[in-house]
Amino acid sequence: MAKKKSNLSYIGISLVVLLFGIWAVPKIVDNLKSHEKDMATIGPVPNFSLTNHHGENISQEDLLGKVYVVEFFFTTCPSICPVMHKSMVKIQDKYFGNPNVAFVSVTINPEYDTPEVLNAYAKENNVTNNNWQFLTGDIQDIYALANQGFNLYVAEAPEVEGGFEHSGFFALVDKKGNIRSRIVEQGNPKIYYNGLEDSDVRMLIEDIKNLL
Repeated sequence: MAKKKSNLSYIGISLVVLLFGIWAVPKIVDNLKSHEKDMATIGPVPNFSLTNHHGENISQEDLLGKVYVVEFFFTTCPSICPVMHKSMVKIQDKYFGNPNVAFVSVTINPEYDTPEVLNAYAKENNVTNNNWQFLTGDIQDIYALANQGFNLYVAEAPEVEGGFEHSGFFALVDKKGNIRSRIVEQGNPKIYYNGLEDSDVRMLIEDIKNLL
């Protein structure tokens, strides 16, 4: 009799688990779909092949399977780059230890920013994520990647302090290599995230979580 009661208990528990699964799984799927509806696909990441701060060749193919943030900067920037870097570090620290989150910082002054210079910069500026790539290469390739590939403005500007102009925006890329963005007012995509604004950095942290 005791054994029969035990079997009935197991059956009862199994039915409860089954019913919970029938109720919960659709809600989980709907929740995931809801996050996807809040995110627009801007387009595929442009092809690139550049050298990182360890002297290794890195392309967009090497980053597939990771959610990552892209910026264009230079190490001697006297204005917005330090603010952008602090924002990137804030995101890095939020996802500390997560191997599926990466960062890409492309220099717009490759003549000065060699792999050695970029490596020293990374060590001196609180970079702890092994998936953070500091990239350099041919200046024409980099400028085409920024201006035509990502549509993130960069330019040489001798009259400006530091000698270069560039956008303070970040691009967000999903695991499949697509540039993504949250949808904001009137159903329009935000497209890029302002690395100088705390509110945009918070949005970016949330949207990385959604894409993960």
